[in-house]
Amino acid sequence: MEASGYITLLLIVINVIVSYKGFRDTAFFYRYAFSPDKVLVMKNYKVLVTAGFLHAGWVHLFFNMFSLYAFSQALEPFMGSIKYLVIYFASLICGNLFVMLVNRYVANHTVVGASGAVSGLIFATIALFPGVDISLFILPAIPAWLFGMIFVAYSIWGIRSGKDNIAHEAHLAGALAGLIIACIMFPDALIENYVTVLLILVPSAAFILFIMRNPTAMIVGKPFARRQQNNQATIDHRYNMNKKKKQQEIDRILEKIHRKGMNSLTQKEKDILNGKH
Repeated sequence: MEASGYITLLLIVINVIVSYKGFRDTAFFYRYAFSPDKVLVMKNYKVLVTAGFLHAGWVHLFFNMFSLYAFSQALEPFMGSIKYLVIYFASLICGNLFVMLVNRYVANHTVVGASGAVSGLIFATIALFPGVDISLFILPAIPAWLFGMIFVAYSIWGIRSGKDNIAHEAHLAGALAGLIIACIMFPDALIENYVTVLLILVPSAAFILFIMRNPTAMIVGKPFARRQQNNQATIDHRYNMNKKKKQQEIDRILEKIHRKGMNSLTQKEKDILNGKH
């Protein structure tokens, strides 16, 4: 592997270390996992990135890291480390943002994994090298453009049906981000491979726009979400409840200061007053 390929190895090492920490420490896992509420209610934006280095188990981690390594062989040396990292993190964030869009009315929806980032790298490869054959594990090799179309169709079906526990939303949006950014970075690829790009881009973008205009459409076909729809609080209600609880805690601390003085506060109570919690 060329020198620039060490960025991929570094990403793999970080993923393994952080994921292993998450396997052993549940509090660490949930602190840095992504959920729509953490961003929309708690304004904790860092989880859009940190969740990409956590995984649900060893199999989940292995599949993502194997795919990352396999597609980095051609991509990172071709585009260089900086552009490669831009696609990796932009695809990761876009994937999680689309997860948030689709699931913002589903309570306690947690997502982890590098799938959005890896999908972005795969589709950057498709945009730049549409004629290359892609083979994942025991599956037969197929042209990259055909793989891309099947991937998009399967992702849309997966999002709409809600029949598994896979974050298809992150896959689709991450893939689309990787494809678009690769074309912006290398405009000649768009000119030469415009048919492949449009075959993937048009249905993906149309579906995403549909979801943006019809957010509740994704609740249909998801039994768990449908059962929860009438019971769960709205984002605004959860925000107001969270804000009320914080104010009550601050009022309690201020009353304690009034009665016992500033030195009676614990470190946690001081952090709450300073806005650290």
